[in-house]
Amino acid sequence: MEPRKTPPEYFLEIFADTTTVRDVLKGVLNLIFFHRFFPSIRPVTFDVLDLTLPAINDADLETLIESRVNALVRQHLSSAAGAQDGKVGGGGGGVRGRIAVEFYEKKRRRSGLWFGGLAGKGEEEVCWEIWTLDVTIATPRTESERAKVRKAMGNMLQKAALKILTVVNRDKDHIPPITTSDSNPFPYRIVVNPRTDGWGNRMGLY
Repeated sequence: MEPRKTPPEYFLEIFADTTTVRDVLKGVLNLIFFHRFFPSIRPVTFDVLDLTLPAINDADLETLIESRVNALVRQHLSSAAGAQDGKVGGGGGGVRGRIAVEFYEKKRRRSGLWFGGLAGKGEEEVCWEIWTLDVTIATPRTESERAKVRKAMGNMLQKAALKILTVVNRDKDHIPPITTSDSNPFPYRIVVNPRTDGWGNRMGLY
């Protein structure tokens, strides 16, 4: 049996404070989906940290993004509550977390396989691309720290946006052909703090 290919994985460093992290993550996730969401859409824009980013006008996707971002922020607040116990650094230090976006294609199930993932009978879902956001949520406590954090947030967001644009314009050969009439040919998942060993020897592309 032909071995299954490891999907390419792209890493983005995200840095934000507690008041801005939701908007920063929504902006980055929308930018990824803007280039990977194939149903017919009416594009909109999203303003964050002096940048105007394209966004997806889709209620289901917006709800999913909101849910996953809130889950990560809640985890941060829970972790930050342990700061007095020495678990979290003070000052401009932060709490780290991860959000992964995974894109799948539906394939006819190979002979001998008994699992089908989320696909229908006789089908399996095969991951063809992963975006992993390494998120650091800062907790600045002074005006000086807040100014430094805001400058760093803007720089990191711009860097992440440029990397997404570079990747989607450069790496196209791995995108599967559309072979279904479904409105969304490529199912997707947004996972908070995914297992790092979920794909075995992952291929990290930077």
